[in-house]
Amino acid sequence: MSTIWDHDPETGEIIEGGKANIGEYSVSEISNALKRTLEDTFGHVRVRGEISGFRGPHASGHCYFSIKDEGAKLDAVIWRGSFGRLRAKMQEGLEVIATGKITSYPMKSNYQIVIENIEPAGVGALMALLEERRKRLAAEGLFDAARKKPIPYLPKLIGVVTSPTGAVIRDILHRLNERFPRHVLVWPVRVQGETCAAEVAAAIAGFNAMARKPDVIIVARGGGSLEDLWGFNDEVVVRAVAASAIPVISAVGHETDTTLIDHVSDLRAPTPTAAAEKAVPVRADLVAELASLHARLQGGLRRSMDDRQTRVRSAARALPRPDEILALVRQRFDSASGRLGQALKANIREHAARLNRVSPRLSLAPLRTVIASERRSLDLSGRRAAQALTRLVAFQRQRFDGMAKLAESLSYKSVLRRGFAVVRTEKGKPVHQAADVSQWQALRLEFADGEVAVREDSPKQRSLL
Repeated sequence: MSTIWDHDPETGEIIEGGKANIGEYSVSEISNALKRTLEDTFGHVRVRGEISGFRGPHASGHCYFSIKDEGAKLDAVIWRGSFGRLRAKMQEGLEVIATGKITSYPMKSNYQIVIENIEPAGVGALMALLEERRKRLAAEGLFDAARKKPIPYLPKLIGVVTSPTGAVIRDILHRLNERFPRHVLVWPVRVQGETCAAEVAAAIAGFNAMARKPDVIIVARGGGSLEDLWGFNDEVVVRAVAASAIPVISAVGHETDTTLIDHVSDLRAPTPTAAAEKAVPVRADLVAELASLHARLQGGLRRSMDDRQTRVRSAARALPRPDEILALVRQRFDSASGRLGQALKANIREHAARLNRVSPRLSLAPLRTVIASERRSLDLSGRRAAQALTRLVAFQRQRFDGMAKLAESLSYKSVLRRGFAVVRTEKGKPVHQAADVSQWQALRLEFADGEVAVREDSPKQRSLL
């Protein structure tokens, strides 16, 4: 069957079987063309909607979720580098305004928004997020009153977490100097912005890790909008305050501002100046109170002494005189001493009568028997003692004789009896060698039968004196 070709007079196209000859595209060409069309048409856009399907960063660090409203859903992606720079915290169900570029994902024929920045959609969304976070942390018990620590009455060292260049630190220092000057250690932090929460939490943990810890910590910032104070609603700050072993006073914003750090702190102050007032008492008031207490103490002591003196005087007047106390005793003594002589005579007569009654019954025979027995025992003991002493003397004499013989055998005189002599100086000092003797020196020679005096005449001649 032959093919019929025709020519379209309007378009100039060759028609096969009555249809136009349309060009062919590959799938990749169509996908890339649609991608370019989306990017060129929309470019950067701001999309408002509710976060859906957010499960945190992927293992790669990228985030994949959706933004939806009542009628549609838009896939969204945040690359890892952009996610680390986001100021707002991502949370399921949060209404946000996302800024990014519309593009497509050819592998699934889906279009999506690559988000570069995201922020909560107005104060209402922030308040909803704040309320949800407050309820969740309260359910953990972080805001319980039982967890709160007492503020020391007069701290020696006060740690302050705030900006070092703002009016807040000046107000705190000025108020402390007015009330009761104390040592202050400032930990500088940013009080708003992306790094605010991390810096405040690190400062609180840093104070707790110091060797010399502050007695109390003041976290302070001036007033601002909800967005400005948002760092003090961060969960990391709340947990840092809850974990602090040092009492924390929060003074963030004005009196009407309330942040989550106010719920978890041990004491909430409406302003930074009020925080300084709650941290220390007024020194002048303490001095006045001490003076008043001292005066009351002195007055009480005086009154107590006066009362005791009055009571002593009253008791003294009630006591009798010493003569009156001793009068009865003296009288009893005189009466007893008067009866003593007669009582002694009567006692002697009584004992004499008793002796006379028993004297006829007394006999010396038992006493003689006892004396004889004791004498025999004493004689036996004496003989035994004499025998023991005789044996001891004989033993000691035997030992002495043996030692005497030993001493005699070791004595130099036994050598003299064999024909030797001992040479001594005139003073009796022994001479051991001829070189020790000088000419005309007087010497004494000891023999076994006596001593002889000599004088050194010459090295080879000696003469008797």
